[in-house]
Amino acid sequence: MAASLDDDFESDNQDYYSLLNVRKEATLEELKASYRRLCMLYHPDKHRDPELKSQAEQLFNQVHQAYEVLSDAHSRAIYDLFGKKGLEVEGWEVVERKRTPAEIQEEYERLQREREERRLQQRTNPKGTISVGVDATDLFDRYDEDFEEMPGGGFPHIEINKMHISQSIEAPLTNTDTAVLSGSLSTHNGTGGGNINMTVRRVMSAKGWGELELGAGDILGPLIGLKVFRNITQRCFLTAQCGLQFSPRGLRPTCSMMAARHLDQNTMGYLQWRWGPSSAMTTSLVRDTKSSHFTLALQLAVPHSYLMMSYQYKFQDEDQTKVKGSVKTGWFGTVVEYGAERKISRHSVLSATVSIGVPQGVTLKIKLARASQTYLFPIHLTDQLLPSAVFYATVGPLLFFMVVHRLVVIPYTQAQKEQDLELQRKSSAVDIAKKKTEAESAVLLMQESVRRIIEAEESKMGLIILNAWYGKFVTDTSQKQEKAKVIDVTVPLQCLVKDSKLILTEASKAGLPGFFDPCVGEDKSLKLLYQFRGVMHQVICADTEALRIPKQSHRLEPESS
Repeated sequence: MAASLDDDFESDNQDYYSLLNVRKEATLEELKASYRRLCMLYHPDKHRDPELKSQAEQLFNQVHQAYEVLSDAHSRAIYDLFGKKGLEVEGWEVVERKRTPAEIQEEYERLQREREERRLQQRTNPKGTISVGVDATDLFDRYDEDFEEMPGGGFPHIEINKMHISQSIEAPLTNTDTAVLSGSLSTHNGTGGGNINMTVRRVMSAKGWGELELGAGDILGPLIGLKVFRNITQRCFLTAQCGLQFSPRGLRPTCSMMAARHLDQNTMGYLQWRWGPSSAMTTSLVRDTKSSHFTLALQLAVPHSYLMMSYQYKFQDEDQTKVKGSVKTGWFGTVVEYGAERKISRHSVLSATVSIGVPQGVTLKIKLARASQTYLFPIHLTDQLLPSAVFYATVGPLLFFMVVHRLVVIPYTQAQKEQDLELQRKSSAVDIAKKKTEAESAVLLMQESVRRIIEAEESKMGLIILNAWYGKFVTDTSQKQEKAKVIDVTVPLQCLVKDSKLILTEASKAGLPGFFDPCVGEDKSLKLLYQFRGVMHQVICADTEALRIPKQSHRLEPESS
């Protein structure tokens, strides 16, 4: 099964090869032979009872559908790659039929993208950021004389001195046009403002897109801008942007351009030029691999020139833990940062970073990203380089995370997993009940055919299936209390006997007519006791193991008296 398919796709796929009891490499002649045999068994016209006739129609349609797919080379290639759900993707009818598996894979991904684009037209993609700045400098920079004069001066004064809120939503207009509405509000030490922006983006081709931006705000004034993106080659792209800001001080034009190139599979090089109120030239090198992320950047500007280097190490664990460090130095001073990031739930990532700078001081930055929402909490601890502030900024969040993770996160995630498992068990129970009903119906339809097969085999001392069980057998003495989960498949296997032979392919036996999976997700096996030429035989085989009987090695030797 292709990895690109969703899990729910896989669970709903029926194994057509197992249903027809043929190999995955089966020829068209083998498919036809199996199809004719099952059609004779399940044809509705052979049953007069209304209930049996209805059950026969359902099974006959399943067999016919399996044959229709596997007998067509194009449909079979799609089924082999993506299963039954892959055939239900719209658009295959216009695809050239003579294609390789790699081309079919590429075409499927394209059709999936188109389907996702159509789905996006029915919904928005909200993104938001909330940033709350905390001034906690009184924890380390307070003066005892001042605190003695103030009521309650024994307690440090901590306040929220700035806040920023931004939100955006996307509204797909067509498959190529998207409108984005965004806005933000900011406040700092009692003063603030806001702005609102409207952007329309159009994808011109697979190589480029362009967008028009209109904005208004109570600080900088109206804005109009244009941005274009273009792939120059497979390894190089270019982005250009220009805008006009109508500020109270007059018209302020801006312009920027960025060129990027793939230097190798994991490395990108960027060169950016910016002209306007903050003119600058920046070049950067970014290397991103499975285990690390490295960035080196140099900016030349007046007065904000700097050199920056950062490194991030990615642990290959379930929580996607990352540790990072960076150093940035320029005309403004020097800043050293270090921190860690960890996934705390399916949709949430928590990170903490300590920033130590001259003359900025020490700041602790906490970030929580949940789905498309981001929450930032920069906590400014001191304006000076105090070892105590660095120590508490490093150890405090770590201890707090360990306590919260053990007392809150772990119990919550365990409860979520148990809830998901319970839902899976309920869903599995419903599916098993449905498959069991279908299997029992198939066994009823087989009774007459099995009777004739047994009579024919007995007349020539051929192959008679005495007992057959399929499922999970408990043989280990340490598992005596565990209940075996098996079903009787004597009739379905006898029905597959032809010319005193029974041949089963390497496909899972759960898909055979008259079978169902009694223990989903567990290891299963098939146990047979059969008679051939008056001699008893016994065999046990794994679920996905090919089987061919009779066989001399299966013979049971008579016990000596």
